[in-house]
Amino acid sequence: MNRTDNRETRRHDITEAVLRVMVRSGLHAVTMRAVATEAGVSLRLVQHYFDTKQHLMHVTLRQLAEQMAERLQTRLTGTERPRDVLQAVLAEAVPTDERSRAFHLAYTSYAVLAVTDETLAAHPFLSVPDAMEDFVTRQLTQARDEGDLAPGLDPRTEAVTLLATAAGLGIAVLAGQRTPSQATTILYGQLARLFSKVEEGPQK
Repeated sequence: MNRTDNRETRRHDITEAVLRVMVRSGLHAVTMRAVATEAGVSLRLVQHYFDTKQHLMHVTLRQLAEQMAERLQTRLTGTERPRDVLQAVLAEAVPTDERSRAFHLAYTSYAVLAVTDETLAAHPFLSVPDAMEDFVTRQLTQARDEGDLAPGLDPRTEAVTLLATAAGLGIAVLAGQRTPSQATTILYGQLARLFSKVEEGPQK
């Protein structure tokens, strides 16, 4: 292993330690010392790779967002119809495993802290919902243009509603109020509503 590979491996191990601390104890428990202990390395080594806690968190959250984007892309491979695309998006919107749970927990915690912290609010991690809203709107617009969307629906409004529902259900799953299966069933039901078309009666 060359020096660059070793450096990247060290950084990866440290950011993974951040996620474990966060999932186990919450975002507030993430400190440089706690992460060093979790990763089994010295505090000095963590500080060597990451100047500040803010730098550490930024890198960790960026990597997590990239990983979740890759997961979604895998789900979307070979999928073209808007309804199928949206079903894949909704499936990824529910925390169903350790990695997706970490993502949803990190985003929710970070977003709450960003309300009162301008530095956190400027982090690109918080722009994920805006990009997803635009993406879902485009899918619904395509479905409308192809005649597959229920009549009278506005794609942007329905995208906002669908994603807000997904976000709320995601929190409910994190809190143990809903199971992933229950949340997914509800979301798929909302999707079915959007794509339900009124059948024409028999011609007279």
